[in-house]
Amino acid sequence: MSNDRYSMSFTTGGLFIPESVQLAVLYRDLGDWTAVREKVLTENLLQARTMNTLKRVCHEVISRLKTLRSDELDFFIAASHQEQAYLLWVAMCRRYKFIADFATEVLREHYIVLNSDLTYEDFDAFFNRKSEWHTELDGISQATRSKLRQVLFKILREADLLTADNRINAAIFSPGTLQLIYRGGSRELMYFPVFESELKGMA
Repeated sequence: MSNDRYSMSFTTGGLFIPESVQLAVLYRDLGDWTAVREKVLTENLLQARTMNTLKRVCHEVISRLKTLRSDELDFFIAASHQEQAYLLWVAMCRRYKFIADFATEVLREHYIVLNSDLTYEDFDAFFNRKSEWHTELDGISQATRSKLRQVLFKILREADLLTADNRINAAIFSPGTLQLIYRGGSRELMYFPVFESELKGMA
């Protein structure tokens, strides 16, 4: 059994790109995540239909943005849509080790061996394999497991790492995004479907 327990609380929504940009800008202005949360909840800045939804989305977005360094947040605010999507994918992998492991052991491995199809069966096989070492996965119901799978595939599509028919898209980095990722440690390139040899000389 692994002592590094998986957090599996990513069933809310998807990548949340516009919401993340909005909260990142707010954090730049206020300089405090608690103040950001209070302002979002008080003024319903995310225009959620219910307070529960607002709280859930706000908590989820902030928990991801907190994984980004100050230089990454600054870059994120001014970045293109695709650059923002890639940075949020990095944030997801930092926030959720389950997603990071899936990204490196399934998504990238498929790409490297030229298997461009990613299926729900791949997710299920990965989940079952990890449950042998992570007993916390045993308590997850089939319905929640299906939701986790659905949300993860949705996030991959929103990050443009997966097509609508579940084929893997190679990551195409701008020099600025690549430099940021290298600054955080080149191992984070493993979260993406990309050959490292293609990146030499770009960062």
